[in-house]
Amino acid sequence: MDVSTVKRKPHSPKKEKTKTITFRFPEKLIAELETEAMQKEISLNVLAKQIFEKFIQWDRFGDKIGMIPVPKAILTSLGLELERDDINMIVDLLKPVIKDNVMFMKGKYDLKRCIETLEDYMRASGMKSDHRVEGSLHHFIVQHGLGMNWSLFTEQLLKEIFHEFLPEKDVKTQTTETTVITTISLGADFDEHDY
Repeated sequence: MDVSTVKRKPHSPKKEKTKTITFRFPEKLIAELETEAMQKEISLNVLAKQIFEKFIQWDRFGDKIGMIPVPKAILTSLGLELERDDINMIVDLLKPVIKDNVMFMKGKYDLKRCIETLEDYMRASGMKSDHRVEGSLHHFIVQHGLGMNWSLFTEQLLKEIFHEFLPEKDVKTQTTETTVITTISLGADFDEHDY
C-alpha cells in the first residue's frame, strides 16, 4: 500500500440539515456529560450527537438481535484455544446471523449495507476500523487487539463476505496479531454509505 496515493474514505461528507430541540435532564446527568465532553475535548453538543448516533446506528438494535456485551479479556482468552476448524465453524455459524441482522437493521442485504453494518458494529464495540481508497483498490482495516486467532477469524469472515457478493474478485489480506487489512478492487466511486 503506497501511503502517498491512499486517501481515507470519507464518511458523511454532505452537510446535513439540523434542528434545535430541548431536553430536560437531571443536573447530575448533565454534569457527568459535561465532564465527559471536557475530557474528550469536544463540545457537549458534539458528545450528545455522538451518543444519539451510536444509539441510532447500533444500540437500538442490540437487544432485538441478541447482542450481549462480553469483556475483551474473555474473548482474548477464548481465542487462544481456537483451531482452524473452530474458526471455520464460527464463520459458518456467523454468516447467516450477519445476513439476518443486516436485513433487519438496514432493510436489505447487499455488500454496501453489510460493510456499513460491520463498521457500525466495530465502532459500537470499540474496535478501530478504517476504509482507505487507493485508485480502485479499497483497504478495509480492522484493529481488534484480540490475538492472532481472532485476526485469522476476521480475515476469513471478510474474505467470505466479499466472495459472497463478488466471487470473481481477488481479495488480499495482511494480518498481524492485532490488525487485519483486507484489500479488494471495488472501483474509485464505491461508497458503502451510498445506497
